[in-house]
Amino acid sequence: MSNFRSGFAAIVGRPNVGKSTLTNAFIGEKAAIVSNKPQTTRTNLAAIDNGENYQIVFVDTPGMHTPRTKLGEYMNTSAGSSLSDVDVAILVVEAGREIYDLEKNIIKNANSKKIPLILAINKADTVEKDIILPQIQAFSEEGEFAAIIPISALKKDGVDAIREEILKHFDEGEPFYDTEIYADSTVREMSAEIIREKILRLFDREIPHGTAVEIESMDESEDVTKIKAVIYCEKESHKPIIIGKRGEAIKRIGSYARKDIEKLLDTQVYLELWVKVREDWRNKGSILKELGYTK
Repeated sequence: MSNFRSGFAAIVGRPNVGKSTLTNAFIGEKAAIVSNKPQTTRTNLAAIDNGENYQIVFVDTPGMHTPRTKLGEYMNTSAGSSLSDVDVAILVVEAGREIYDLEKNIIKNANSKKIPLILAINKADTVEKDIILPQIQAFSEEGEFAAIIPISALKKDGVDAIREEILKHFDEGEPFYDTEIYADSTVREMSAEIIREKILRLFDREIPHGTAVEIESMDESEDVTKIKAVIYCEKESHKPIIIGKRGEAIKRIGSYARKDIEKLLDTQVYLELWVKVREDWRNKGSILKELGYTK
């Protein structure tokens, strides 16, 4: 393909600054789960933006934070490793916020590896311009940036400007993935993430972050796909809450998830959910490995 550009771009930053929303804005599909709770993304999810003359493979990383569990350590390692083999990195920060140490470390890391770094100041539409200007100055003093772009990932403002900047740092070359796909996750993985997203949206406090979802079986036919999935929680007291009175809560999870999975698969879905307890699973390496959280 002549004049075709392709490469990898990591989207990094603290939890809940809009990284997954930005990823979805780039590709126009729901590749990453989104919620208003921090630490939603747990793995480096590759989402693929295919254009007529380009392919950008976005690595949407977990938010870097101070870990309190082995799962948290995995998430930080996963996010940190994303800068090892990419052509450009996008540091997403929230408009009007001070610079955090984790953001300083990302800047230092990218600069030391000579990776072009784009600063995306998200939610810029929610603050006055005279608040953003000092923020731009402060970040500029911390390191080198290829570009600094105020954006609104939710409204897709500034997304095209970031894409144009990214492509400046790509070499000409063939696409890395089939241009018809938009994520390198399997259907089973994406279905599990959709179910987990509904748990994040429906429950508060520690319950959402103490849950994991495993697809036990997925039987596809022409008319319907039958999925059996297990929701793991880490405390016996959480199980009846997730199930709800007369099973109402788990029915809501299943109903909301089924609609999104049907859009993903473009077919009718029968979804069966179970809840099981695995005490303190976030601190048990064997269980983390079994659930796909491996370094």
